[in-house]
Amino acid sequence: MKRSKKSKKQPNLIFITGGTVSGIGKGISVASLAALLKMRGLEVVPIKIDPYLNRDAGTMNPYQHGEVFVTEDGAETDLDLGHYERFININLDGRSNFTTGSVYEHVIGLERHGDYLGKTIQIIPHVTDEIKRRIVSVFHSNGADVAVVEIGGTVGDIEAEPFLEAARQMFREHGPNRVIFIHVVKVDYVFPSDEEKTKPIQQSVALLRQRGIQPDFLIVRSKRPIDLENIEKISLFTNVPPKHVIPAVDVSTIYEVPVNFRRSGFDELILKKFGRRFGKSNFAVWRRAVSKMTRAKKVVPIALVGKYIEHDDAYLSVEEAVAHAAAASGVKVDLLRIDSESPVLLKKLREMKGIIVPGGFGKRGIDGKIRAIRFARENNIPFLGLCLGLQVAVIEFARNVCHLGGANSTEFNRRTPHPVIDIMPEQKKVKDKGGTMRLGTYKATLAKNSLARRLYGTPLIFERHRHRYEVNPKYHSILRRRGLVLSGLNLPDRRLVEFIELPEAKFFIATQAHPEFKSRFLKPHPLFLGLVRASLM
Repeated sequence: MKRSKKSKKQPNLIFITGGTVSGIGKGISVASLAALLKMRGLEVVPIKIDPYLNRDAGTMNPYQHGEVFVTEDGAETDLDLGHYERFININLDGRSNFTTGSVYEHVIGLERHGDYLGKTIQIIPHVTDEIKRRIVSVFHSNGADVAVVEIGGTVGDIEAEPFLEAARQMFREHGPNRVIFIHVVKVDYVFPSDEEKTKPIQQSVALLRQRGIQPDFLIVRSKRPIDLENIEKISLFTNVPPKHVIPAVDVSTIYEVPVNFRRSGFDELILKKFGRRFGKSNFAVWRRAVSKMTRAKKVVPIALVGKYIEHDDAYLSVEEAVAHAAAASGVKVDLLRIDSESPVLLKKLREMKGIIVPGGFGKRGIDGKIRAIRFARENNIPFLGLCLGLQVAVIEFARNVCHLGGANSTEFNRRTPHPVIDIMPEQKKVKDKGGTMRLGTYKATLAKNSLARRLYGTPLIFERHRHRYEVNPKYHSILRRRGLVLSGLNLPDRRLVEFIELPEAKFFIATQAHPEFKSRFLKPHPLFLGLVRASLM
């Protein structure tokens, strides 16, 4: 995230709320609008507010909330920050995501310290003041022109009330020329006639008005184009001008959303509302990239062998990183999610041109991941391992090449005779689960003539981490002797293994990091580019 001298200017704020149902696309809307404003030359900072009581997303099961996105500074955040980074091509930090839990924790901490001088602590003004302080602080500390603030959940949720109230107060304090409200809603379709209904939109806006907020714009999700009659009807019952009713029809790829927003003149309407001049948009590069992605004909099947595949968002950043690499390579990837516990795992892998084994925690599904990696190694299928994927690759190599019977990770078997993967010494005394792993950006020195060095094109790289276990240094020598290249190390700080590879393979590489977090739509990550291109051979 960009740093600058603290700004004294008044903030320009865009609040994005959701109505009708959850998972409606607020995150993509924020990312798309922020990308368009950045292409107009503005400094934009996105903020995600999550109404749940967890301090952060770090302890959540992927089945509950999808993936946990890790920022440069090691914050474990909501997955929407990944969308923001991928679309806007910026690095955020933990301040861009905060929760009800973190706000209340801070307020109660101040009360315990005596900062409120004996006052009765209430949601208004103490909690809402803290919410407003955080928003303005992120705006100023980044020298932003605009902050786009997504309030999670749905209007009407009891958890969201303090945040909506804080937003209402900020409108009162800064005025209509500095605060814009955008409400994301959806057209309903009655079963079985499939007739379009706008009544839920009207009711959602009515709920928002009850909180003292009149939306300036509506983003209307739909599965087909909305006709003028329905736009007029929505406008009439919500008091939003027809031009400010922005259609958001379903698309084949999320990267088309900015194209459709631009076609509606959304960015220009926002700038007019703020009273800002706007010049030519630098949008041609994005448009060409989307066109290349949607017109690609060649399809490459690649397997994603995971243990959380039932949840659509559990491996979101991995899937998007593959999409970025495919688009840059002029192909489409058919990314097949395969449960590592599937009884027909190997049968499915025989049809694949590449294999990815992503991160995760716990013993469940590990045997299947080992089988998948062995299949890739013995059949020379391009392989990319991520975090746990590296650890499991080391276990597989130790068992089947080094002949270390029972080799394992102490995460899965504390009594293993060969703990080739072991917990870091400083982690053994850790009791709390949240925010205590090896988190955030760490450097790696890449070996000369290694695949990793060729892919990155530089000897020193920085990647984001989220794990507790490492390759046990006691086994480095035997792994090397049997042909495993430890191609990236955390030097000179510690001799932790960051990359492994097999030089005789077509493409076999794994990293202890999570490179998927740093892939961008217009700047694909080199590891994913390497995998996709190797899978084409």
